[in-house]
Amino acid sequence: MNVKIEKLIKQFAKLPRVGTRAATRIVISLLQDKTGRGENLANALLDAAQHIHPCSICGVLTDNEVCEYCADMTRQNGQLCIVRDLSDVLVLEKSGVFHGRYHVLGGNLSGVDGITPDDLNISNIELRTEKEKINEIIFALPNTVEGKTTQQYIISTIKNPNVSFTELASGVPLGGDLDYIDDGTLTLAFGGRKKL
Repeated sequence: MNVKIEKLIKQFAKLPRVGTRAATRIVISLLQDKTGRGENLANALLDAAQHIHPCSICGVLTDNEVCEYCADMTRQNGQLCIVRDLSDVLVLEKSGVFHGRYHVLGGNLSGVDGITPDDLNISNIELRTEKEKINEIIFALPNTVEGKTTQQYIISTIKNPNVSFTELASGVPLGGDLDYIDDGTLTLAFGGRKKL
């Protein structure tokens, strides 16, 4: 196989949920396409890489200093939902179950993978609770050992006595990720969240 094509396939295969076979199909499709989709994709990726960055407040990816959720004053309702990544925000927004503020960690603590609190967007959570008058932190992290460890660590760092902690309730299976959960289950999980 051509070295450049093989290199491209390897790059696509590194993406989440894209294996070598899917990456091969994508690359071949893009390279054989005569409508310019490949070039458009390359230009869009380059543009995004140059202009998209984490929101200075919550970590949601944006091309502005502050993301649309932090800029929206109607979301100042005292609730802060802590999620692992942007895909979780998109799932929650699509479901319509949450209308407060978000905080994107950028991953979960993991001793196996060497991910420490310094690698995640954790340090400003307590400051946000005071500045934004947060009275409830809702954890919408994966129901895994890493998710629970991250949750417990964050709880231990918050000294603000006015903050209560809740997590999503039934319907989120052990080891489950938000982007695999349907809107109905997510609505039940949010509505029945439990105090920690």
